[in-house]
Amino acid sequence: MNTEFKLTAEPGKQEIVITCVLDAPRDLVFKTYIDPNLLPQWWGPEYLTTFVEKNEGKPGGTWRYIQKDSDNIEFAFHGVFHEIDSPKQIVQTFEFEGTPGHVLLETITFEEQNGKTKITDQSVFQCIEDRDGMLGSGMEAGASEAMSRFAELLEKVGKSG
Repeated sequence: MNTEFKLTAEPGKQEIVITCVLDAPRDLVFKTYIDPNLLPQWWGPEYLTTFVEKNEGKPGGTWRYIQKDSDNIEFAFHGVFHEIDSPKQIVQTFEFEGTPGHVLLETITFEEQNGKTKITDQSVFQCIEDRDGMLGSGMEAGASEAMSRFAELLEKVGKSG
């Protein structure tokens, strides 16, 4: 499945905006994106194994995902869902447990475009240094790979559903 992936981080701003256009209907994209049983199949780079420890997909619900590398080293992430408006939007916090206290607010919108779906993921950081640290961590390559994996999963889910 083809994806159109773009990351924008304007100088002097505390945000990163990722857009991705997927060749699938919005309802399917949203359901697949939020499904904790499917999330380990696409979230993060392929060389890491993702486990969903918690995913309370409702406003006020918390989430925590753990990734392990081939040496069994863990990387954990967590946050709180502030809004889930199916199939339009998810608003949540996001924090990498390796750098506690650096919380960002993430708004993910799902927009229908002639049978395709445009995902816009806006992450607002507490400061520009936090944003630049995320960019320096290889986040762009990881996000691009995750969206490619997500597109492949959508293809499988679409055929089976």
